[in-house]
Amino acid sequence: MCTYTDLSSKWFFHYNRIMSKALTPEQRIRNARKLIEEARKIPRPSSVGWDFFSYTAQVKDNLKKAFELVKLIQHSPSTDPEIKREAKELIDSLPEIEKGILKPS
Repeated sequence: MCTYTDLSSKWFFHYNRIMSKALTPEQRIRNARKLIEEARKIPRPSSVGWDFFSYTAQVKDNLKKAFELVKLIQHSPSTDPEIKREAKELIDSLPEIEKGILKPS
């Protein structure tokens, strides 16, 4: 028979195994830049049908993930002002990056 303490210790072990460590603001910015580069490397389809729709969704998804990584850095009181400025510049550049990736060539 399984007791409550057995369940709670298993839950605690499982919880600690799946929880990721908090990222520093510098790591968040670095990961956001990697996501932007991944968005740029997604191959552009030759057709304008569903393939292009899927391409657009993939690009926007990567850029949204990048935004989600850095959006709260500006509001953190303990973050260095230089890092906050870097995060703000990254956020402000995302619409231009999106247009640059998705514009027809």
